[in-house]
Amino acid sequence: MQQGDTISAIATAPGAGGIGVIRISGEHAIDVADAVFRAANGKRLAEVPSRQVIYGHAVDAEGRTVDEILAIVMRSPHSYTCEDVVELQAHGSSVALRKILRLTWQAGARQAERGEFTKRAFLNGRLDVSQAQAVMDIIEARTERSLQMAEGHLSGHFSAQIQAMQDAIMDMTAHIEAVIDFPEDGVEEVVTDEIGAKVQELRTGIARMLQTAHTGRILRDGLMTAIIGKPNVGKSSLLNALLREERAIVTDIPGTTRDSIEEYAEVGGVPLRIIDTAGIRETDDVVEQMGVERARGYVARAALVLALFDGSRPLTAEDEEILGLLHGKDAILLLNKSDLPAVTTAAELAERAGGMEVLPVAVASGAGLDALAKAIHDRAWAGETEGTEGGFVNSEMQAETLRQADAQLAAVQGTLDAGLGLDCASIDLRAAWEKLGELTGNTVREDLIDTIFSRFCIGK
Repeated sequence: MQQGDTISAIATAPGAGGIGVIRISGEHAIDVADAVFRAANGKRLAEVPSRQVIYGHAVDAEGRTVDEILAIVMRSPHSYTCEDVVELQAHGSSVALRKILRLTWQAGARQAERGEFTKRAFLNGRLDVSQAQAVMDIIEARTERSLQMAEGHLSGHFSAQIQAMQDAIMDMTAHIEAVIDFPEDGVEEVVTDEIGAKVQELRTGIARMLQTAHTGRILRDGLMTAIIGKPNVGKSSLLNALLREERAIVTDIPGTTRDSIEEYAEVGGVPLRIIDTAGIRETDDVVEQMGVERARGYVARAALVLALFDGSRPLTAEDEEILGLLHGKDAILLLNKSDLPAVTTAAELAERAGGMEVLPVAVASGAGLDALAKAIHDRAWAGETEGTEGGFVNSEMQAETLRQADAQLAAVQGTLDAGLGLDCASIDLRAAWEKLGELTGNTVREDLIDTIFSRFCIGK
């Protein structure tokens, strides 16, 4: 990939739609667009003011019309990539869009790679690494709060926290160098105490950020949630209720759900990746046996388990097996059919489950589902304050980088406590500064940059 190349790609999602956009970026973007665009007013795009919409047609090399389109010119540096950019807005026909795209290649552009437009925005200083990652998070956001978190990262709230830490480290480093260059009696001891206190303050800030990682990853990726229970206990009905649509077949026949059904839903403002599993029971049906084994596997991997039990019947051996699967799991027990005379009570089930949370529900009528939504919300937010999503740690990569920076700061404290001198401490301070820089991009490695942008779609 050559940074100086002019690139082009379809920037809208595949499939038919009202419009489709082809994005062109690079030094020769306007020339490339001029080769395929004929303005109705006869002007060339090179003559058009920046950010003005021009009506015309896309034409092939023989001058034949391909589609009726609009062109928008955005000159450097006032564009997404900080390069010259032209966007051609055509009808959302995949055939027409692909043909126009090929014409841009014939005119001198090349196919953009995954995330190359955003990568150029990063390399040209318009976005840092955290902001660039937030672009894809906005595209993939599944709930309003996950969107708020992504928008906060894109706006620079997360980066601002990291930059403040880096600035504090640079101030400490400069102070240490001044003391080393101009030593005075008793000054080094005072500075050592000051550096120790400031390092501890930074470590406290990192610890506070790491506490948001649990909620941040849930908002970004969704909480993997398995629905389990014996046959006919209401699992598929619960899935339908959470999705607010008839996604799963509901019958009185045991074993209706033989395979797992996976869907995304927003419950209590939390994105859930919900898996409705086969009813756990002994069966001679080979296909159903496979579904039951798969259900046990999902329970083992799930971050949250919703376990259903029938409150209108006594607990069975199958229920006891399900309770056994929940040891060590974050689970909410749902005592279904609470609108019928109780045979198994919530207190009895909680005692058998070792004190796990039990919520009485009636899935068929929706009773108790608001309490379930609140319980899921409380688990996901884990004490974090709503409205501060923009500063959350939202990936394991960010969390691990913060942990490594904290380890370098801990080494600074160890050096100071051992009396090894400020010059030794400055080495670890510099290492902590560089590690934090990986989160914003001012010290990031090229291979890490490639990894980040490889998850983007072509056209973004």
